[in-house]
Amino acid sequence: MTTHTPLRSRLHVYSDDALGTSDATELGQRLRQGEITSAEVTEAAIARLNAAGDLSGLVLNTFQEARHRAEHKTFNGFFAGVPSLIKDNIDLRGLATCHGSAALGSKPMKKTSALAKQYLAQGFNLLGKSTLPAFGFTASTEMAHTPATRNPWHLDHSAGGSSGGSAALVAAGAIPIAHGNDGGGSIRIPAAVCGLVGLKSTRGRLVTQEAAKGLPVNIVSDGVLTRTVRDTANFFMEAEKYYRNPKLPPLGEIRGPSRKRLRIGLMVDSITGESTCPQTRLAVENTAKKLSDMGHHVDIAHINLPQRFVDDFLLYWAMLAFFVSKFGNALFSQGFDSQQLDPLTLGLARYYRQRFLKTPGMLRQLKKSQAHYAEVFNQYDVVLTPVLAHTTPELGYLGPEVDFDTHLERLLRYTSFTPANNAAGSPGLSLPLGQTLTGLPIGVQLNGRHGDERTLLELAFELEEAQPFARLDQRQDHHPAHSDKRNGGQK
Repeated sequence: MTTHTPLRSRLHVYSDDALGTSDATELGQRLRQGEITSAEVTEAAIARLNAAGDLSGLVLNTFQEARHRAEHKTFNGFFAGVPSLIKDNIDLRGLATCHGSAALGSKPMKKTSALAKQYLAQGFNLLGKSTLPAFGFTASTEMAHTPATRNPWHLDHSAGGSSGGSAALVAAGAIPIAHGNDGGGSIRIPAAVCGLVGLKSTRGRLVTQEAAKGLPVNIVSDGVLTRTVRDTANFFMEAEKYYRNPKLPPLGEIRGPSRKRLRIGLMVDSITGESTCPQTRLAVENTAKKLSDMGHHVDIAHINLPQRFVDDFLLYWAMLAFFVSKFGNALFSQGFDSQQLDPLTLGLARYYRQRFLKTPGMLRQLKKSQAHYAEVFNQYDVVLTPVLAHTTPELGYLGPEVDFDTHLERLLRYTSFTPANNAAGSPGLSLPLGQTLTGLPIGVQLNGRHGDERTLLELAFELEEAQPFARLDQRQDHHPAHSDKRNGGQK
């Protein structure tokens, strides 16, 4: 069933089975209409996940439990019976939560987290838990103790992180939708490099994770990796029926583009001063031209974040690693062995210990970032940027064997666009609107006002209609708008 291009450079598992090429929305409709059964869909998804084993995107499977649920038709909700995965940093009763680290034991959790309850309330049939790098601290899903998660568009390349397992398996066609979360780009980055839609929602849009409630700045938002804009829009619509944050404007149903023409700010280089690689720059500039041709007003923008923002966000990130290394026994009920911590977590913890006196100032500045970030939206409705500063690297570029200083330098340059939304709590949406010269996806990011996911999704519908997103089972003819003769990539 698995199809590969020559030399096994690509891997997809699309097949003429009950899943077909349906997205999660269409699959739910087909299930409700009785065109297919939950049992058929579940068996097809299990077969595809097994066929996609070379991607190493699964931590554990719940195939038998999923079969039982499908046989007894125990699903309710918009996505009733649709197969899905949850990232392995979310607790589910009876399953281990290992956070991508060998430092945590395999003891099953005693209860299901509030976020998982909101996710499963939409009717998904859970088939397992997806991979992430240790504690989600880097942008490639590569672990020291297990095989790296591979990008289905090219198996030698990174699937991004930290929601890399979910992204790889959705992009390969194994399942239509999967959970992810984003503390510095961890939904948007794998969406960008795997050719998917990935929305980092406004802070508090979904149920807040238990571990995030005590953070001085909650940088984490949960969501999904999907192949279509409507799947993402419908997920948040349905999640809102389970829990709606009264402090945020409701989203409701979002069916397609708005007729309103928008003021769009274009920012191709980040606040770090690092230049964006030529292929990524071209993808963003082509999107800006397309938006202008659609009648939107596009001009150059600047997000008013201080230069020290990068240092502040890094110190906060390092502080979280320090908490893991110092207080792991108290933080994780499944057992903790600090001797098994990976080099990056240890390096970040050491980085924080050397600078911990800067913590009060760092927290003050990060808490101000929402107001700083919001200033650009006095002039614009949406800000268009890259998701990443360069194209997806090969495996090993951000691998666990890379020394800490090199890893940190590479990570900061690569991920220079995504953290601003996490600190500010604002929404950011990655869309697969470009390709490299070799056919790897390039993500373009739409950034919005606090609480205004609606505008981003409506604009995304319009872009998707104008330029349908590529799928791995389709013939890959590079569109002239996606490539030119310039080179680009990681340094």
